[in-house]
Amino acid sequence: MYAVVVSGGKQYRVSEGSTLVVDRVAAEVGSSVSLDQVLLLGGGDAVRVGTPNVAGAAVSATVVSHDKGAKTEGMRYLHRQRRRKQKNGRASLSVLKIDAISG
Repeated sequence: MYAVVVSGGKQYRVSEGSTLVVDRVAAEVGSSVSLDQVLLLGGGDAVRVGTPNVAGAAVSATVVSHDKGAKTEGMRYLHRQRRRKQKNGRASLSVLKIDAISG
């Protein structure tokens, strides 16, 4: 069985036992998280599509760790003023392990 869920404004296709890297989730490491925005449930013969969400469906996951993503660098150059501006950053990420898909 698989599902398409929304987390942090992005859509992910998940199945039981898989790991998922999403934007930071406000939960402690080892705690359980429920992803309620399920857009599609599939597996076997039937596929259920929500409008926009599938009623009564949920995905439960466990927070494995909190990490930081790769460093991103951006530079802007103002040519007539001989000025340079740098922007750097790293995304805060969470690793989730999918336990069960219900619905």
